[in-house]
Parts: sequence; C-alpha cells; structure tokens
Amino acid sequence: MPTPAALTYRSAVDTDVPALVELVESAYRGEASRGGWTTEADYLDGQRTDEQGVREVIEKPDSLLLVVESGGALVACCQLEHRGDHVYFGMFAVRPGLQGGGLGKEILAEAERRASEDWGAKEMRMTVINVRDELIAYYERRGYRRTGELSPFPYGNERFGRPRRDDLAFELLVKSL
Repeated sequence: MPTPAALTYRSAVDTDVPALVELVESAYRGEASRGGWTTEADYLDGQRTDEQGVREVIEKPDSLLLVVESGGALVACCQLEHRGDHVYFGMFAVRPGLQGGGLGKEILAEAERRASEDWGAKEMRMTVINVRDELIAYYERRGYRRTGELSPFPYGNERFGRPRRDDLAFELLVKSL
C-alpha cells in the first residue's frame, strides 16, 4: 500500500485517457472490480465510462481530472469541477487491489483541500447511487451528509451501464469545507 508521502498528484492529459478508462472500469465494473469494495457489478453491467467521457472531463473549463500515482504507476483518479460556491467530486477510482487501506481517504482529503484552497469552495458535492449503502456510509464517516435529494439514473443510456435493477437513482451528498 503506498504511503501518503509516496503519492504524486497531477492534472490528467489526453495521453492518460486509455489508462484512466481502464482504472475506472476496474474499480466499478466486471469481475476485476470484485477485488475491491467499490464494485457496482451487482447493480450494473456494461461500461462505467468511455474515452469520450474522460476527455470531456479533462477538457471542461473549471474542471480538473486529478491523476494519482505512486512510483510512476497510476493508482487512482478523481474529478473536481468548480460550480460557483461548490465543487463537484466525481469519477473517483482507486485500483481494486489498493482499496481498503486508507488510500481513498488520503485522496479525498487532498481533493477537498484543493477545492477549498484553489477555488475557495465552501462545499463539496457528489452523487452516489442510492442503493450503495456501504459507499454512502464511507462518505458519511468522512463528514458528508445525505440530502435525500435524488436525481434519476439514466436508464436506456448504455454509455453509463446496463442496470440490473429498476430502483436506481443518484443521491446528492454534501460536505462543508
């Protein structure tokens, strides 16, 4: 497990796109994702993201796709998007074999620090699939609170996966910075 001091952070560039897609897919979908605890394989089949989606995040104004490396190897990533008084946090992925050892907590803290210091954000927001109780509890332990505000899952748009159940929605979680 990499130590916090061994982590380096940088902005994603276009040449990172294939490796970032592979990382996100490995953390959330398919059998490889079962090596960690963030898998969505019980809820969704198909892809989590694609090269176009990752490129859109990299190119979007007021957006940062943060690449996290240890020893030159890609170990995690996350999206930060400045939206007025808050920053949206998304596309958070940690390599499955490295999950559960505190790496995600360190990266989340760095993302929150950057949101506050770089953009002056007062709040971090994210959406989590509402049936992901273990993941929601993880964020609650880090100071996020459930809002009860739900937005619909994009059923019928396979770009975001093929749902295995019909009760999926996104719940907004927030944390004051």
